[in-house]
Amino acid sequence: MDDDDYGAAAPAPHVEPIPQSEAEDAVRTLIRWAGDDPDREGLLETPARVARAYREYFRGYQEDPGVHLSKTFGEVGGYDEIVILRDIPFQSHCEHHMAPIIGKAHIAYLPNKRVVGISKLARVLQGFAKRMQVQERLTAEVADCIQKHLDPVGVAVVIEATHACMSARGVMTAGVTMTTSRMMGVFREDDRSRKEVLALMGKG
Repeated sequence: MDDDDYGAAAPAPHVEPIPQSEAEDAVRTLIRWAGDDPDREGLLETPARVARAYREYFRGYQEDPGVHLSKTFGEVGGYDEIVILRDIPFQSHCEHHMAPIIGKAHIAYLPNKRVVGISKLARVLQGFAKRMQVQERLTAEVADCIQKHLDPVGVAVVIEATHACMSARGVMTAGVTMTTSRMMGVFREDDRSRKEVLALMGKG
């Protein structure tokens, strides 16, 4: 896909907060819809637990992932090669069924004189993952955010994940992994650089 297919990383949509009690009522309705009794002993605390869990699952709506890239460092001893984090674990939820997406990401960039603390790359991933997502958009958002805030020579993001909406329902196909990638700058324009970063990711 072309760089313009996804556009720039979109900010979290603004929605008016609602009382937790309304969320709990919604969970009680779903319990009844599923065929159980929300007033039975084992389910009495479930609505509150689910509401709190949803606040944690989707905490990415409360932050701007780009903030994590605001502090950079220029004193890197002349280092001008690829910086890469491999096998960053993450969990998200698909926006179509709100089923878990569980996977790992590989994030790389070629610095343009300045670098960022390595933990910040993982924080950018988590900020976008903790929203309702599709894997393709998540991949693009992470790459676009790094490109926008660090202005590196190149960015490469590869995400591998399993989707419960496919393994636990529908076609019921377990063990299938989806892979998406986003290459920008030199990693998109130069075949040799692209092969190098994929090899460092263990994908070459």
